[in-house]
Amino acid sequence: QVQLVESGGGLVQAGASLRLSCAASGFAFGSVAMGWFRQAPGKEREFVASISQGGDTTYYADSVKGRFSISRGNARNTVFLEMNSLKPEDTAVYYCAARRYSAAATTPADYEYWGQGTQVTVSS
Repeated sequence: QVQLVESGGGLVQAGASLRLSCAASGFAFGSVAMGWFRQAPGKEREFVASISQGGDTTYYADSVKGRFSISRGNARNTVFLEMNSLKPEDTAVYYCAARRYSAAATTPADYEYWGQGTQVTVSS
């Protein structure tokens, strides 16, 4: 059974940092690409970052480029999202996702498996 469990969210002030983690199980983690998405109240789910199976290719949304960094630890079946210089507009539920291909992708429809999400709230 595929499971993706996010952790690391919380309430922080603008300018702070957070590190999200996503623990994966039930599939060959080292063979698939992973992604992070977010959804704010009243908005559609949007792409944040993604990483290829081997970690050599990453993509970022323009809104987070230079502030967020995605990485993966294949030995620990975990993907991370390091978030720096957080802004109030980063407030959202953050979701981890996995796709059954090695190449990273940037749209929700490209991902078959999803976690339950972790709330990130940034106060001004």
